[in-house]
Amino acid sequence: MKLSAFKAALLGAAFGLAATPAMAQTRVTNQGVTATEIVLGTHQDLSGPIKVWGVPVYAGMKQAVEEINAAGGIHGRKLRLIAEDTQYDPKKAVLASQKLIEKDKIFAMVGPMGSPTVLAAQDILFDAGVLQLFPLTAAEFTFKFDPAKPQERLKFNNLLPYVESTRAGLKYMIELKKPKAVCIMYQDDEYGKNVFDGFTLQLTAMSLKAASVTTYKRGASDFSAQAAKMKADGCDLVLMGTVIRETIGLMAESKKLGFAPVWLGATPTNVIEIPALGKELVEGMYSISAVEIPYRDTAKGKVKIWADSYYKTNGSEPNTQAVIGHNVITTFAFYAELAGKDLTGAKMLAALESGKEFRDIFGSPPTKFSTTNHLATTITQVHIVKDGRWVVVKEGLGF
Repeated sequence: MKLSAFKAALLGAAFGLAATPAMAQTRVTNQGVTATEIVLGTHQDLSGPIKVWGVPVYAGMKQAVEEINAAGGIHGRKLRLIAEDTQYDPKKAVLASQKLIEKDKIFAMVGPMGSPTVLAAQDILFDAGVLQLFPLTAAEFTFKFDPAKPQERLKFNNLLPYVESTRAGLKYMIELKKPKAVCIMYQDDEYGKNVFDGFTLQLTAMSLKAASVTTYKRGASDFSAQAAKMKADGCDLVLMGTVIRETIGLMAESKKLGFAPVWLGATPTNVIEIPALGKELVEGMYSISAVEIPYRDTAKGKVKIWADSYYKTNGSEPNTQAVIGHNVITTFAFYAELAGKDLTGAKMLAALESGKEFRDIFGSPPTKFSTTNHLATTITQVHIVKDGRWVVVKEGLGF
């Protein structure tokens, strides 16, 4: 072997050794991609306890698919989205994922709904080499991956994470309100645990202790015991790791008791249904959020066009959930376009990890991933309900 050839061989070997085992061994499927279409799957709660999230998320996804297809698709391929209704049941999520992989031959799972449902089903995707992209839960298990487990590299998340957003929002509110007794009520599942972890970490960082910690089971409707406990514990700022019905239920029970702390909701509470259903009960409530909610009568430019189209198609006001659904599809489309005309699973994975930024039409923080970071952003806002609408109080928060 000539010296130059020998040097080249050594250089090639060095690059080979530099690649991590996870990157070298990750298997990604090529199924679901034909000359004319890309098949995507999702599982949502369309008729269960959090259908107020699942239905508009799916509507936002469908609208984005129609817009992309009307514009010619992705390198000439049209998107086909297949949805399964899990009713927020982990067992149904497992069955739905198996069906989407084995029967429908999906290329990727996009925007699946819920912490317990996503957690139950995600290993089925990874075993099949199917990407799990931008799930509708900000739990850490959706983006943190172990390099020693190559298939975990297939998960990416562009939602504001519960732990980091909770820390940022709570830090701001403690500094703003200077409470004497900081408390929490959270849902007893993966979602709630992440909110509780953020709560605990931030109090520790600020040398504070929780005055009261209480939980509730997913699907609960009676919060009288939790409200009474927090009142007895003297809580003057309460973080709620709740969704919609539970948020309003807790605040209603608290009002009966004359208990009126500063209320701060985790990110799933930042939806238009809270002020629409809670009315004067939730006036002055704060929440943690990623971006400002686009109201139709104040939206401008591309957001105004999108909002009017959503209302015309669905007969309901555009909301946070619809924005998230729209971004699931448009984010996928950006990276699929970047992957090139000869789309494969490996090329899609490389595009996602390329470090290229995607910016949506709503002014969200940029989406950007790398080979070591599969979480898009941690930038946080705090909103307040004022005159029946969510209004930005503070943006650009960290901890």
